[in-house]
Amino acid sequence: MILACKKDQRPATFLWEFIPRDAALIVKIDDYAALRENLGENSFLSGFKDSEAYLSILEKVDGLKSLRPTAVSLLTFTEVDNQWEYTFTTDFHKNLIILDSIGNKKVESMTMDKNEVQAYTLDNSTFYTVLYDKKIVLSSSLSLLQDLMGSLGSFAISGSLKKLLFNSDGTKQASIFVDLTRTDTVFSTVLKENPAFDISQFSDWCALDLDLNSENLHLRGISMAKDSTERFLQLFKHTDPLQNTIQKFAPSDATSVLSYTFDDFMAFARNRSAYLNLPAPNDSLFATVEEIGIIQLASKKAVLLNTYGSETVLEYLKSISPRSFDFRGNEILELEKTDFLEKSFSPIIQDFVANYVSPLDNAFLFAREKGILEHVIRNYKNGTTWERTETFQSAMGGMASESSLLYLANFDGMSDVAGRNLSASYSKGISSSQHLKYVYGTQIIADQDIFHTNTFVQKIVDKKLTGGITKVFSVAIDDELATSPQFVIDHRTKSKEIVVQDVDNVLYLISRKGNILWKKKLNGRIQGKIHQVDLYKNGRLQLAFTTSDQFLVLDRNGKEVKPFTLSYKGANLNPLAVFDYDGTRDYRFVVTHDEKVHMYNNAGKIVTGFTYTKAKKPILRAPKHFRLGNRDYLLFQLVDGSLKILDRVGRIRIPVKKKIDFSDNGIYAYKNRFIATDKKGILYQIDQKGKISEANLNMGQGHGMEATSKTLVLMDNNLLNVKGHKVELDLGVYLPPRIYYLNDKIYVCVADIQNQRIHLFDSNAKPIPNFPVLGSSMADMANIVLNGRPALIAKDTDNSLVLYQLD
Repeated sequence: MILACKKDQRPATFLWEFIPRDAALIVKIDDYAALRENLGENSFLSGFKDSEAYLSILEKVDGLKSLRPTAVSLLTFTEVDNQWEYTFTTDFHKNLIILDSIGNKKVESMTMDKNEVQAYTLDNSTFYTVLYDKKIVLSSSLSLLQDLMGSLGSFAISGSLKKLLFNSDGTKQASIFVDLTRTDTVFSTVLKENPAFDISQFSDWCALDLDLNSENLHLRGISMAKDSTERFLQLFKHTDPLQNTIQKFAPSDATSVLSYTFDDFMAFARNRSAYLNLPAPNDSLFATVEEIGIIQLASKKAVLLNTYGSETVLEYLKSISPRSFDFRGNEILELEKTDFLEKSFSPIIQDFVANYVSPLDNAFLFAREKGILEHVIRNYKNGTTWERTETFQSAMGGMASESSLLYLANFDGMSDVAGRNLSASYSKGISSSQHLKYVYGTQIIADQDIFHTNTFVQKIVDKKLTGGITKVFSVAIDDELATSPQFVIDHRTKSKEIVVQDVDNVLYLISRKGNILWKKKLNGRIQGKIHQVDLYKNGRLQLAFTTSDQFLVLDRNGKEVKPFTLSYKGANLNPLAVFDYDGTRDYRFVVTHDEKVHMYNNAGKIVTGFTYTKAKKPILRAPKHFRLGNRDYLLFQLVDGSLKILDRVGRIRIPVKKKIDFSDNGIYAYKNRFIATDKKGILYQIDQKGKISEANLNMGQGHGMEATSKTLVLMDNNLLNVKGHKVELDLGVYLPPRIYYLNDKIYVCVADIQNQRIHLFDSNAKPIPNFPVLGSSMADMANIVLNGRPALIAKDTDNSLVLYQLD
């Protein structure tokens, strides 16, 4: 349809003269067609299409869908009688308004103050148009249109807004100008009644160029805060931004991070005093602070003060600390004064109680609970921080490394912010599952009297950080750990679960997500490894083990499987040995203590054909079974240094005449020989005919050893030897090495319990990237899920365990 109206003959007018005097939101549209298309295709915005608030906005501007402007346009929103109305101004052309596809439409003409007005009713929306000097003005409100036309030539926009309009990027689809002091009504459908953050106090005008595509939304521009007003951004005037470091301290499971930086703390302090109407500061304890950060961890948070000189702050904190704790080599101070941060740094820090603090390099981390600091320290030392997450990596592609204010949030963090600030309808839209893979951010950079502003919603790009590790969970149990955690198989899903026992002899089964599935109190400490068996050959697995005086088999729910609860009064049992000679699940359970040997079958009955029921000397440790070629060998080590190599029925298969002063390491089958070491570090090799060869490896008494059929690993003090490849580690107290074969790759794991570090190496003794990680026990490794990535479980603190996954 062609729009035909009488044109006034007046001097040419600039587009911005059609901005209503009280406009709170102005959108300068450089490419209307592209903007309309991208708004419809953007996957983030599409998540709001069914929300009540979004639908109400669409209904209000429904008439604009019939427009086809070809020149730059202005869309403004203004409060009129406690509700918002819009105006739209652009160059007039005859095909501007297309009504052919609209079924229910009506067009009427009227006169308003000598101006000819066309009133359009299209379906359920109404708007009014006036022609003026080759431009057309549309408005949802007749009174707003009347006021605008009556003020032409007499009302001039502010110099600040004019400057912002002139400097907007004409290459973008649109630029948005917001008068934050007038946003209450315009954003009434978006904000909740009493939001946690008052946006009207942030700055005065904000001008942002819109960059929109199918997945991402970026708003880049500047914010302005006049000296005569009290605005939040004025806290950073006369300061320069520094590099944000909050991401280096925040754990990878943080939901959001917020960082403020300044190169001159005293300038910040003076700005703060003016903002809060406080006396000007003369000096400050915190003069060396250059970054204030807030790490949000679900409903809890930690506060960061980063400094370039920590001595004065540390001295003060120690003066108000009645006691301290050690965690992973880091001191945690308990504080008597808990409100000084809020007094010194409000409004940046509010409603925060600083009960604990921990110095970390030149930074200080504060929290209400000691456990929060332990969590932050643990992840910091492990390298499992926000800096390494896909969330942060996706965000930083289009951001500067330095900023006065930096806010980043993942889905959970933004959902929390939305719940505290947005209307229920919009909060629900933010929290929809469609927005799970987005990062939300705002960056502001102070520059004289303006503040460069970058706000965005960015699709997270799935990137695999080379050699990265992820902390899956850390879970606490009721008491201190007594055993190293161990992976077992959930026979229903074929995924892994974890078993561990505490010092009160309680056995725990923990899911791969860190949930405690059950607990069972036992009579004693579990000896050695827990074995999984399939007694009934139906795919359902049981747990078999010995304690100090019992042999038990438990089903998956922790219930005892009869008749396997066998007690040995006064005994001190060795770890259980389980033999499955032919892989047929016809098990032989071997329980040893002192000189006695008990071999049981699947029914829990003594195997009568096994003749080696009593050794001449006490048995040193659990016997082992090896198959070399087509022969089975059962090996028993005795405390007098004797080595008995038997066949299935308990007869001597290989006589070993030499006695060995066995080290604390076991005996292994390596390159078709049996190998063991003595306390002097001599390696003994015994072939299948009983011939013994010796090699003095000059290792100390506390050396460690493990071997597979083709791989030998030795640990002597801090020297690791993997298949002849040697690497010298930091000084520490190292447990014997462990070998794992996962996804066609050999991993060698060693634990330094003095420095609480777990190291991981490949078959050539080359360290796996991003190791060591924190841990204070030997680790177990497995694929958590079938064909998944390797995972590592270990003791974390005294009463907790931690699970890492290799990326």
